[in-house]
Amino acid sequence: MSAFKQSFVTFVAFIVLVSMAGPTLAVPAGQHQSPSRVAHVNRRNLCRPRPSSASQKPTPSGAPYPANATTHIPQAQSTSIPYAGAPSSSLEIPTTTETTPQPSTSLTSSAFSSFNTLTTSSSSAFIPNGMKAGVAGGDAYNILQSHIGWWYDWSANPSKPGKPIAVPMLWGSGGVDSIDAKRLAQFKQLSSSSSHPQFALGYEEPDCASGGGSSSVSVDQGVREWEGLMAPLKKRGTKIGSPSMCKQADETWLEAFSKKINTPWDFTAIHVNKDNLDGVKEDIVRRPIQDKPTTTNRIEQDHYWSTYGKPIWVTEFACVNDRNTFQPCTNQQEIDAFIQQVVDYFEHDSRVYAYAFSNGEGLGNVWPMMQNGVFSESGKAYLAAISKYH
Repeated sequence: MSAFKQSFVTFVAFIVLVSMAGPTLAVPAGQHQSPSRVAHVNRRNLCRPRPSSASQKPTPSGAPYPANATTHIPQAQSTSIPYAGAPSSSLEIPTTTETTPQPSTSLTSSAFSSFNTLTTSSSSAFIPNGMKAGVAGGDAYNILQSHIGWWYDWSANPSKPGKPIAVPMLWGSGGVDSIDAKRLAQFKQLSSSSSHPQFALGYEEPDCASGGGSSSVSVDQGVREWEGLMAPLKKRGTKIGSPSMCKQADETWLEAFSKKINTPWDFTAIHVNKDNLDGVKEDIVRRPIQDKPTTTNRIEQDHYWSTYGKPIWVTEFACVNDRNTFQPCTNQQEIDAFIQQVVDYFEHDSRVYAYAFSNGEGLGNVWPMMQNGVFSESGKAYLAAISKYH
């Protein structure tokens, strides 16, 4: 056989062998499945203090989480999650695309289907006046009103002139004190009237005992009041927000509540009390879970988003050390930096549709926006942070 023929036969044999071997399948880098929700073994049972994470911060490992949002107007079926392990001061958010997260196995498929109804065309309707920023409490309203899209004061009839949307709240079931009873009576009037506000909020921290600003409502009682008072508003066109949890990402009340109601909420209201950006991310993006003695630093992603499939409203955020206690921040420089970082983060996170600086009780002497009738340094820091966007 000539040298040419021998080379040709060798080449043909090589081609046949390669075609028989078939392609090699590989898992694309960065893809992984989110673990099912597992209850935190160190779940706290306190309200104020209201810790929601372990005292030790987790050390994320593995491939980075996907992210996509670079503007404060989010897309409904994408998520914006910074790289795992990124420093708290970093807000560099890479661009990629992810489909709507799959529901946690802690909810049945039928229960989740009633919640996961958001579409891209309707997503902007959950951003009040097209502006995410808001305020809880009306003390500094006149100063902030040109830069916020919404506000509330924990009552059923917040009322101030101007464009920011006033959001009424069904605070509790009326049994905590006379103020709670008055708020409930006012909300009953609202529910039975022909009016329908654009948005309405559910219970204030029903999962913690009263006495620290929480409404202390049982799940069954909450279901009854919800169907009697919130459902009529939704039928008239109001977008209703879930009860907001005292225990933050360690909640179990809301999950039980969601399985019993017939009227699902339209957006999920949450509270965030942390003293650093990483802690904020744990509440909104991920939280540590320890389901086995030998397994630490595991991560559960998107608790509120993937469990309930709804836009997130952070109806209260404040600078608080909640690791085994509840200590409001007192260093003004740290508070100013915290406010700037958190506002930037909320504005760029496509799952967060609204957020509010909290002027609630128990937050110390440095955090509140108004101090003895004077706009505080913390208030000025919030105004400067939101003015970049609105």
